[in-house]
Amino acid sequence: MSAITILTVPPFSTLCNAAFALRREVFVWEQKVPENEENDADDLTATHFVAIAEGEVVGTLRLLDKPEHIKIGRVAVRAAFRGRGIAKLMMVAAMEHARAQGHERFYLTSQSDKLGFYEKLGFAAFGPEFQDGGMPHRAMRTYDRETAVLT
Repeated sequence: MSAITILTVPPFSTLCNAAFALRREVFVWEQKVPENEENDADDLTATHFVAIAEGEVVGTLRLLDKPEHIKIGRVAVRAAFRGRGIAKLMMVAAMEHARAQGHERFYLTSQSDKLGFYEKLGFAAFGPEFQDGGMPHRAMRTYDRETAVLT
């Protein structure tokens, strides 16, 4: 397997535009999320991460710095590269990046069939299942490392 490089990239840079194209490929074409729901104004202020393998952007996610937590979203990996640990590498890099800036509380909404992946990274689901982009989701957040209490 080739090396995977995880980078932060500015919005609308060449690499970030490749990440937007990958999100369209995964969410709009593959998962049938309406395009007007996939793109939003948060992309202008988010911290974008890309995973590069074999000279191309094969994974992406974004972080949103909210007052109450860091929201992780738009986690996507190109179909041909799934099962290689790319999403985990991106998640770990993104959370380490946020922790280096003093953030400890993380939140995301997971497609219901992906809950186990995020649980392995320290997230716990809470609240009822809901529809987002036509698919069932659950809200998830991290545990406080010291107190083992959901944050």
